[in-house]
Formats: sequence, C-alpha cells, structure tokens
Amino acid sequence: MRLIITDQYSGMCQSAAKIIASQITLKPDSVLGLATGSTPIGIYGRLAAWHRDGELDFSQITTVNLDEYYGLAPDNAQSYHYFMTEHLFSKVNLPKGKQYLPDGTNSDAVRECQRYQSLIELLGGVDMQLLGLGHNGHIGFNEPSDAFVKDVHLVDLAEKTIEANKRFFDRVEDVPRQAYTMGIGTIFQAKKILLVVSGAEKADILKRVMYGLICPQVPGSILQLHPNVVVVADKEAAGA
Repeated sequence: MRLIITDQYSGMCQSAAKIIASQITLKPDSVLGLATGSTPIGIYGRLAAWHRDGELDFSQITTVNLDEYYGLAPDNAQSYHYFMTEHLFSKVNLPKGKQYLPDGTNSDAVRECQRYQSLIELLGGVDMQLLGLGHNGHIGFNEPSDAFVKDVHLVDLAEKTIEANKRFFDRVEDVPRQAYTMGIGTIFQAKKILLVVSGAEKADILKRVMYGLICPQVPGSILQLHPNVVVVADKEAAGA
C-alpha cells in the first residue's frame, strides 16, 4: 500500500481526483469501479468540473458500481443509481449504456448476483476501483464476518452500517437492511485500487486496515495483499 496524506478533506478529494483523471487520460476506455457515500462526493465534483472545463473526456469510459440497496428502484432518491446520476453521471459525457450498477429491484438474488458478476468479467474486469472505508472496516458492503465472500452477493447490513447510513433517510426504519455488493474477490481482481478515507473517526479502523491482522472481521485488511493499492487520507484519518 502507498499512503498519501493530505491536509484536509478538500485536499484528499483533489489528490484522489487527480489519480482517477490520470487513469482516464492514460487509458481513455478504462473500466472504472465507483463508490458511493459521503466521502467520494467531493471527488466526483472535481472530476465533473474538469470535464466542464474541457480537460477530461468520459466518452469511452465504462463504470461499474460497488453496490446497490436491495429493494430500491433507480429513481428512488436514496438509491445509488440516483446518487451517481446526481453527483457524476449527469455532469459528464459518460455514455448512458455504459453505466452499470446492481439492480436493487431484482428479488431473485441468485440470478442478480450471477448477472452482475458475469457483467464485470465480460468487461474484462476493473482497471481502477475506488473504495471508501466503513467505520467497521467494510469495503463495498462486505461486512465483518467469519469468512471473506468472493463474488457479488446479497448481504445483510450490520447494525453499525445501518446506523451510519440513517442520516441519508428520514427515519432509521427506512434504511434498507440488505444490499447487493461486489465480493472481496471481485474487488481484489481490480488492477488498481484507490482507497479514500476522511475524518478522525476513521483513524483507528484505517490503521487496522493498513497494518493490522488480515482477517474477515476487518474486511478492508485484505487490501494489504493487493499489489497496487493507493490510500489517500486526510491528516485526521491518517492520525498524522
């Protein structure tokens, strides 16, 4: 792992966006793995601004998102389809037919997981995967457990994750309890991984992810074994 420490959240967003922009420039037909949540919002804002200024072209890019809430339709304001449209897809020239996310409305979990896993494989895998880090060490929605799950799967969200996500909903009762997510093996197949972390509340878990025991109880710790991981963290998250 290579660690880049920035002064604050804005610096983290700038540094991470530059890494993604370099990937797009060097390989215009890249398959980008994207993440949601509050941390990447500033990153997407910078990428959109550079596109608006004529500095970045998404016309050949394909995107695959890490996850989607089970039971939410794409037009639901809390779905990750909606999030990506609001923060990136509607602001750049990314072809609509090349924006992929799991289908949260598909109640046949086995079929949907197989479909999304096969899609990623047919695309040739992910060139660069953007990841955030959950308070409990989850990446994607791979929650702490007794074993690493390899492929795309339907996961029961941990109470800690539900608690962290309730700020996006009117009531905690409205937070979905399940989600489709790329598995650890799916994520691990990405050629490059970019992990972004912000805030003092993530300092302890980031330390465990980067330097602690590699175990499924801290899912992000598996990234220690990947050959090409860059971590961009602000000073608070890095404990600097």
